[in-house]
Amino acid sequence: MSEDTLRMRTVAPGGTERKAPPVTEPAGRRDAFFDNAKYLAIVLVAIGHSWEPLRDDSRAVSALYMVVYAFHMPAFIVISGYFSRSFDASPGRIRRLITGLAVPYVVFETAYTLFTRWTDQEHGRPVSLLDPLYLTWFLAALFIWRLTTPIWQRVRWPLPVALVIAMLATLSPSIGNDLDLQRTLQFLPYFVLGLRLRPEHFRLVRRRAARILAVPVFAGALVVAHWAVPRMSGAWFYHRDSAEELAAPAWYGPVMTLVTFGCSLVLVACFLAWVPGRRAWFTALGAGTLYGYLLHGFVAQGSKFWGWYEPAWVHRPLGEIVVTLAAAVLVTALCTPPVRRVFRWVMEPGMAWAFRRDARDRTRRREAVSA
Repeated sequence: MSEDTLRMRTVAPGGTERKAPPVTEPAGRRDAFFDNAKYLAIVLVAIGHSWEPLRDDSRAVSALYMVVYAFHMPAFIVISGYFSRSFDASPGRIRRLITGLAVPYVVFETAYTLFTRWTDQEHGRPVSLLDPLYLTWFLAALFIWRLTTPIWQRVRWPLPVALVIAMLATLSPSIGNDLDLQRTLQFLPYFVLGLRLRPEHFRLVRRRAARILAVPVFAGALVVAHWAVPRMSGAWFYHRDSAEELAAPAWYGPVMTLVTFGCSLVLVACFLAWVPGRRAWFTALGAGTLYGYLLHGFVAQGSKFWGWYEPAWVHRPLGEIVVTLAAAVLVTALCTPPVRRVFRWVMEPGMAWAFRRDARDRTRRREAVSA
C-alpha cells in the first residue's frame, strides 16, 4: 500500500464507534506509489527512444515525443531527489554511491563505447570516462547531485539558486562535455525540488480532483506540441546544449529554462496524479528501473544498425504501435528479478574488499555478537 498510515475503526464498549490510532507500515517496506511511478517513467523513457527514428515521418509521433520528453526524465529526477534527502556523506552512503553509481558508470560507459564502435561503425571511438556516452550521463549527474545534497540542505533558497545556475549554464557553450556538465546543471533544479518535497506534496497530486484535471492538461499539451513541432526544437527539453548551440539568441537560454521548468513540472504533476498508489503487477519492477534504463540502450542503439526501422510498414500507424509496445515489453522484461540477478554483480556490487569498516560498522557488529 502507498499511504503513510492506515486508520482502522473499532467499536468501543457500549456500541459507539471510535477511531483506532494510525497503524504504520512495517519499517523498510517499499512504497508502491513510488515504485509504480519509477516503472512507468522508465517505460516512457524506452518508448521515447523507440520513437526517435519515427519522428521524421509523423508529426503526431513528434508531438507525443516532445510531450513525453518534457516530463519523463524530470519525473525520474524529482523522485531521485526525494529519495536523496537523507544523504549525509557518511561513509556508508559514500560507499553505496560508489558501488551503485560510479562502478556501473565505468562499466556501462566502457560497454556502450565498445558496442557503438560496431553499431556506428566508428572503430576508433575512444573510451572516455569524462565524456558520458548515451544513457550514462544520468549516472554521472546523479553522482554529482547526491554529493552536493548536504549543500542544498543548508542553502536558504535552494530552488531559486539551482534555477539561476541552470539559467546561467545555458549562456555558456564553453562548459564542454566533461561529465556532461551542461545537462547536469540544467537538470539540477528538478533534483533540488525533489530534495525539498515532503509526503504531503505527493498526496496533493494524488487527489481525485488532480487526476481529473490532468486529462485536459495532457490533452492541451499534445495540441500545443503538435503546433510547436515545426516551429521549435524539442532539444530544449534535452537540457544538454546552450542557447548558442541551439542557434538561438543568448537571452533565450534563461527564458527557456524557466518556461521548460514550468511546463515540465505541470506535466510531472499530471503524470504522478495518474500513478496508482496500490500494489499492481508491475510494482515490484520499480526496484529494477536502473537495470531497464541501462540495458535497453543496447537494443535501442542496435535496432538502427540491425535495420529494424527499414521496412515501410514500421513507419505507418500500425508499425508505430508495434514499436511502442515492443519497447514497453522489452524494458519491462529488463526490470524483472531474473535479469537483475544476472547483472547484480555490476549494478549493485558489494565490493566489501575495497572499503574499510568505519567505527559505526564495528560497533554494530560487536553489539550483534554480544546480543
